Amino acid sequence: MKWGFTKRKPAESYMLMRGFPAMGDKKKKTFMFIRLISAAGTGFFYVKKKSSKKVMEKLEFRKYDPRVNRHVLFTEAKMK
Repeated sequence: MKWGFTKRKPAESYMLMRGFPAMGDKKKKTFMFIRLISAAGTGFFYVKKKSSKKVMEKLEFRKYDPRVNRHVLFTEAKMK
């Protein structure tokens, strides 16, 4: 047996057999990550997924901010 001369299938055919899309056939992202920033001004934030197709308005949630020990309004901002 010679070293380095093993027969293998190309990576592309392997990926197609496993059900992965072919190169260049990528799907569009259906969601994006957003940052929910505290309105109390503490700098605390949550990260959530948002559907980029369905929800177009900015999200606002009333969530817990541990830096002020109370529930405050969190508004949407883009991830950096």
